[in-house]
Amino acid sequence: MKIVGIIAEYNPFHNGHHLQIQEIRRRFPDAGIVVAMSGGFTQRGDVSILDKWQRAEAAVRHGASLVLELPAVFSTRSAQYFAEGGVRLLDRLGIVDFLAFGSECVDLEILSHFANEIDTNQQSDTLKTGLQKGGSYAAAITNAADPNAVIRQPNVILAVEYLRAIRRFHANFSPLPLLRFSAGHHDTEIPSEKVYSVASASAIRSALANGNEYNALHTVPEDVAAVLSAALEHGYTNTKNLFRPLLAKLLTVSAKNLRTILGVNEGIEYRIRRAALSAHSWEEIIEAVHSKRFPRTRVCRLLLHILLGLQKETANNFDVAGPLYARVLTFDDTGRQMLRAVRNLATIPVITKLSRFLPARALDSGHLSTAQEMLAFDLRATALASLTSTPVGYPPANADFLISPIYLPK
Repeated sequence: MKIVGIIAEYNPFHNGHHLQIQEIRRRFPDAGIVVAMSGGFTQRGDVSILDKWQRAEAAVRHGASLVLELPAVFSTRSAQYFAEGGVRLLDRLGIVDFLAFGSECVDLEILSHFANEIDTNQQSDTLKTGLQKGGSYAAAITNAADPNAVIRQPNVILAVEYLRAIRRFHANFSPLPLLRFSAGHHDTEIPSEKVYSVASASAIRSALANGNEYNALHTVPEDVAAVLSAALEHGYTNTKNLFRPLLAKLLTVSAKNLRTILGVNEGIEYRIRRAALSAHSWEEIIEAVHSKRFPRTRVCRLLLHILLGLQKETANNFDVAGPLYARVLTFDDTGRQMLRAVRNLATIPVITKLSRFLPARALDSGHLSTAQEMLAFDLRATALASLTSTPVGYPPANADFLISPIYLPK
């Protein structure tokens, strides 16, 4: 049995994701599909519209075999770290044959050329210079490769990062680029044609936020639409609900301590603290802080890292170590077979019962292993995500200890 890996957010799981899995099954009918999926928060620093168990269940109901959580210390970072975390997690399972990813360009020769170009000394220096000048990682990596190239497409950037990570960490699987279906990654509007059933996750979230539920729900599978409709009754999660916790943090922390947080540099800690003195909302803080050197997405990630307490030194240690566990969220019968193989071949532990790996009492001990410390950030992310719901605490802040991996027989 071939095993195909996917790195995803599924925020939410939509028809385009389903089509991608169907394409994998067309090529490998009997394949096992394992997904490394972000948890409570996404790469953009926003809370996921549905919790990680709901999104993982949707993936397995529509063709995935096994869904693992990509640790928050990688899933809430820029494309490079997101890709590296996902690639290293899948590789450490010891069973993956291919990494499948959607891209606007599926010519592996072209993608590999961009990846090689970026990693040459000259282009690497260009990338470092671009990052030093500020702006987004995406802009810097685009200019380092070719300012006018197809790499400007967001999914091509991720594709190139996957290839770089595969080569850098000598991952024992092959890349499998798949043509992205129709909708652009950052499209913010759903096409008006009623028969058009594929839209980007960004467009779906935007439509739901603006009350356009009808257009949004016909772009996701029926069971996902039902979950989204149920969530609408008490209000979707909203990162803006973290404003008060953020304000409390910013008004009581010193600039010196802020400077230890990942992403805080160039004096931005002072701008953030000034914004906290007068802002009336999460959005006002972002508006006051963002600039060409600090784009909105970067600021949003930074605010999340402040709330998580993710320090530069800690993040660097995690980057060196890579993912140190495989935490199971959802699986089916094929996934169960895959887990048996993983337990024999993986170089990291498989977590199905959280309390065995990280007892609640250990969190207060101050003596955590690097793996336990990494997992503790996942728990913090779940707790923070619970504050974004209406009512607060849905799912509860300690949901990681309460919810077991979900088995879906087929």
